[in-house]
Amino acid sequence: MHAYRSHTCAALNTAHVGDTVRLSGWVHRVRDHGGVLFIDLRDHYGITQVLADSDSAAFSEIEKVRSEWVVQIEGRVKARDASLVNPKLPTGEIEVYATGLTVLGEAQELPLPVFGDVEYPEETRLTYRFLDLRREKLHKNMMLRSNVVRHLRNAMWDQGFNEFQTPIITASSPEGARDFLVPSRLHPGKFYALPQAPQQFKQLIMVAGFDRYFQIAPCFRDEDPRADRSPTDFYQLDVEMSFVEQEDIFAAVQPVIQGLFEKFRPECKTATDWPRIRYNDSLLWYGSDKPDLRNPIKMQIVSEHFRGSGFAVFAKLLEQEGTEIRAIPAPKGGSRKFCDRMNAFAQKEGLPGMGYIFWREAEDGSGMEAAGPLAKNIGPERTEAIRQQLGLGLGDAAFFLGGKPEAFQSVAGRARNEIGRELGLAETDTFRFAWIVDFPMYEKTDEGKIDFSHNPFSMPQGGLPALQGDPLQVYAYQYDLACNGYELISGGIRNHKPEIMYKAFELAGYPNSEVDKRFGGMVKAFKYGAPPHGGCAMGIDRAVMLLADEANIREVIMFPMNQRAEDLLMGAPSEPLNEQLRELRLRVIPKD
Repeated sequence: MHAYRSHTCAALNTAHVGDTVRLSGWVHRVRDHGGVLFIDLRDHYGITQVLADSDSAAFSEIEKVRSEWVVQIEGRVKARDASLVNPKLPTGEIEVYATGLTVLGEAQELPLPVFGDVEYPEETRLTYRFLDLRREKLHKNMMLRSNVVRHLRNAMWDQGFNEFQTPIITASSPEGARDFLVPSRLHPGKFYALPQAPQQFKQLIMVAGFDRYFQIAPCFRDEDPRADRSPTDFYQLDVEMSFVEQEDIFAAVQPVIQGLFEKFRPECKTATDWPRIRYNDSLLWYGSDKPDLRNPIKMQIVSEHFRGSGFAVFAKLLEQEGTEIRAIPAPKGGSRKFCDRMNAFAQKEGLPGMGYIFWREAEDGSGMEAAGPLAKNIGPERTEAIRQQLGLGLGDAAFFLGGKPEAFQSVAGRARNEIGRELGLAETDTFRFAWIVDFPMYEKTDEGKIDFSHNPFSMPQGGLPALQGDPLQVYAYQYDLACNGYELISGGIRNHKPEIMYKAFELAGYPNSEVDKRFGGMVKAFKYGAPPHGGCAMGIDRAVMLLADEANIREVIMFPMNQRAEDLLMGAPSEPLNEQLRELRLRVIPKD
């Protein structure tokens, strides 16, 4: 018999009744039933119930053990009485009568319980993450993550992709976030960077003549944390293909992602129709470039109905250049109580409120009438025109926001989500995907400068001629995949021509010399015959978060940082030793 176990804690069943076995694991919990002691013994695979009575040679030893001690049990497999069978456990039809117990590792008093699902402060959970990971839900999440990575790897090979690894220590590259810099000991005063993504390397792999690449790639970005984003590092399924157009990328990726969600959440509907939505349309209809299509509400522009109307706030607003009024339809939301509730929601979001109209039975019995402060101000003809445009009827409502779209559309998007949730309009147990396409190539910064709005390596639609006019009117072959309100994939068709790349960066304020300095390897490669190519990357942490139905990405990462980008378990970041600083010729400037 093996020194530690003959079986795992999930392996025994009625076929083993009468067998002598050896098990090892953690004491999940101990129960004293008046002279009979029970241990739920847990390992990676499952739980087995162990018992001992006063006649057992192990009884006195079992009396000493406590939760989370690591023990080895020897004993005999017995069938449980029919009334005591636990159908929730694979081992629920048997128990092990203990004849011996060896303590392999004692545990001190626990700072957080492993048994049960008690909520504990995140600081405690992350400080004792090794205990937190013993809890059933987190253990399942980590196994889900492991299986997702295996599935993705196999699916990519099946799609004809080859896996290659790219460097971790590299040069700084603009990917939209701050780099983590690594000082060079051999080259004092110079720094490497941890890769924000393998962007340049995977493009060089295409230039080198490899056709279909993928990698489960670690990426490092010094970002502010969010519920769906790690502040330091993450993993992505990184993909690149040669001799492709946008639709070829979509066709290659969809079966991989769809198969992933169908396999790991079979109880949910995974939509097979993945619409293409232009970026500007997505902001208009949903107030976001990562819309949740489970909610059917689409916002619309209704400016003309308020221009010159009796509602002075909107009428005067529309006299300013670049302003508009948008409506959020609210089917079945036609009650003053609901409208007041949504008005309060808008105020919590920092707005004065939201105008609204709702349609009800006229008090005089003459049919349907529009109600609410807006309806009184703009009159029946305009309210009827709004109702018809929005396709609303009796018992419905509409909410209105106005101004410059960039100032209010994100709040409008959150209001749309809240309305859909409150009214029960959004689907549940469903994954809905959409490709967001035609991203603007450039945007204007707060300082009024032109900068890349997304990936700087994307090909502008229309090529070099498109870069001769207004940069803000240039669109890129850039796309994202949205799923249930999250950005799951981002990618693009790459700019593989040096003359177009130089011009694209010039418009963003980078002279040719700077491009050569920062991206010299890639520019040089493009001068020696580069194929048209494109690709994308999917955030694995975020995909697992969706599959595990978790609201926080830290619940699916083995050892995450906290909100302040600190590793409470390992004590990072930490102060370097003076010897280390001297070796690197660095000096730390104290905080003021």
